[in-house]
Amino acid sequence: MGRLDDFLARAAHRAPDRIAIVHGDRRVRYDELAAAARRSAASLRRRGVAPGDRVLLIAGNTVETAVSFWGVLGAGAVAVPVNPQTKADKLDWIRAHCRASLVITDDLGRALAAETDAHGNAPPVTAAGEDDLAAIIYTSGSTGRPKGVMLSHGNMISAADAICTYLELRANDVVHGIMPMSFDYGLYQMILSIRQGARLVLAPPFTLPAQVLKQAAAEEVTFFPGVPTLFAMLGELEGAGHGRTLPGVRAVTSTAAVLTERHIATIRRLFPFARIFSMYGLTECKRCTYLPPEDLARKPDSVGVAIPGTELWLVDNQDRRLGPNQVGQLVIRGPTVMRGYWEDPAETARVLRPGPAPGERVLYTGDLCRLDDDGYLYFVARTDDIIKSRGEKVAPREVEAALLAIPGVREAVVFGVPHELLGEAVKAFVVAAPDAMLSERDLVRACRDKLEGHMVPTSIALVPSLPRNANGKIDKQALRG
Repeated sequence: MGRLDDFLARAAHRAPDRIAIVHGDRRVRYDELAAAARRSAASLRRRGVAPGDRVLLIAGNTVETAVSFWGVLGAGAVAVPVNPQTKADKLDWIRAHCRASLVITDDLGRALAAETDAHGNAPPVTAAGEDDLAAIIYTSGSTGRPKGVMLSHGNMISAADAICTYLELRANDVVHGIMPMSFDYGLYQMILSIRQGARLVLAPPFTLPAQVLKQAAAEEVTFFPGVPTLFAMLGELEGAGHGRTLPGVRAVTSTAAVLTERHIATIRRLFPFARIFSMYGLTECKRCTYLPPEDLARKPDSVGVAIPGTELWLVDNQDRRLGPNQVGQLVIRGPTVMRGYWEDPAETARVLRPGPAPGERVLYTGDLCRLDDDGYLYFVARTDDIIKSRGEKVAPREVEAALLAIPGVREAVVFGVPHELLGEAVKAFVVAAPDAMLSERDLVRACRDKLEGHMVPTSIALVPSLPRNANGKIDKQALRG
């Protein structure tokens, strides 16, 4: 199977002069990208980064992030992409947890790619095997502490192969890189593009909707990845008379939540000739299912069928397989299933359990779903309290901790509520200490200083007390009303 960075080497060999990445006024050819990645890899080795070392990437949507990602892999190391908006304390925790050898920012990435040794030759790197780690992607956990999802070269190659197969991505496609590369959806737009030798047009995450469409039109984008939040924003823009149609877009992809009828209608108006792929996945296995575009009209609420090379089934609380129209936990089997959580054997053992083949482990997703009579999957609920807002995961306990750190806050509870634009909105209930002078505005402002934007509650209710059940635990169901 080889290693993930073979994608870049092959693309540069096949079409060295083809444009690989567009970012603002910059246009980087495949031979230039590959050469910069080789220089970056060599610089990392000279700085003492050894095969298997973890390297943090402060991963904005830039050429430097792309070069650094492939450079880290070329050095035999493990890429750990992190959102540039991550707060300092959380960044420090991640760096310490994975024992990172180096943190690469855009400035350092640019310097690494420009360095050469005294003879202008890059030292050889140690080839990684398909079972070696390629990346660790941190995702919010139910405890509030991020979990490091370990993905091997084989995991990521298998995921890219499967996704390119059902999307039918081609070398002459132009992919819009609007999603953040610090998260797997955005990162894979870059990986898929490089695998196929296509062109990736980078934009800052969640650019103003009008600018998104303007850039897509100017760059003649043919693949448009998004999330329901983005499509809702584009729909509002269109409703205000500022939309434009993009007949050159031949495929629209969406994940993070099921597309509503309103979202689908917006997509069809803006991208009249596009095939629409509604998808569902987890960082722990990249992608679980996709809904074939021809099935969207007859099964609009479904998240589809298993991706190529993957098998899925549902189990009850006794681990018994369930049939159609029964709700149970989703289990995923296949080569995309992660290696485990970094240095968290207990949590790894909870979600990775023995599969049908000797020595095999399958992923227990923790998501409740059902299958219809045709074998199409429908998402029902999450077995934990994780909130998906703006296409990103939010751990309620992390938001609660931020609220409890505010002087005058005595108790706090957080959960997600349905929201047309965000998918789910973060809602908080707060009990203030006696005589504390707090307002919702004060609490939101304090949260903005402590949390990334997608974690900040959209609604905070100050209440005199929180309802509790017979066990003394906060009764969230009562709060939901």
